[in-house]
Amino acid sequence: MNAVAELQVERREAIRRLIRAQRVATQEELRERLAGQGFDVTQATLSRDLARIGARRVTLPEGGSTYELEGLGPAPSLDHPLAQLRPMVVDMDFNDSMVVVHTIPGAASPVALAMDRARLEEVLGTIAGDDTVFVAPRRGHPAGKVCKQLRSLMKAE
Repeated sequence: MNAVAELQVERREAIRRLIRAQRVATQEELRERLAGQGFDVTQATLSRDLARIGARRVTLPEGGSTYELEGLGPAPSLDHPLAQLRPMVVDMDFNDSMVVVHTIPGAASPVALAMDRARLEEVLGTIAGDDTVFVAPRRGHPAGKVCKQLRSLMKAE
């Protein structure tokens, strides 16, 4: 492998590490962080590298966006994004097969969307009404444990 190809591989691995380790909202922010690691890169090269490694920008439940690698969710923050939902959640309970989240009027859709975007391994999906969200756990994940996890992530315990 020639020196240019080796540098390209090293740079792309540095991009992967940065995206996995912390939230990166813009290419300019990523370019600055790469420069701090000794990689001077143009926006065009960075854009090609991001496409090549399968990075994409995603919208965060609490607003804003970040880059993520395919198959991985966005880098976690110190407070889970679902903690932002707490003011909208009134109550949460479960039965044998699902979790029911009661929200303030009109908040079920954004709460369900945030849960879906959080890509929790234990959650198959959500269905939202106006003030109620049904959360379907994945097979093998008891609804009670999923409810407890959601409460914990939302700091509702």
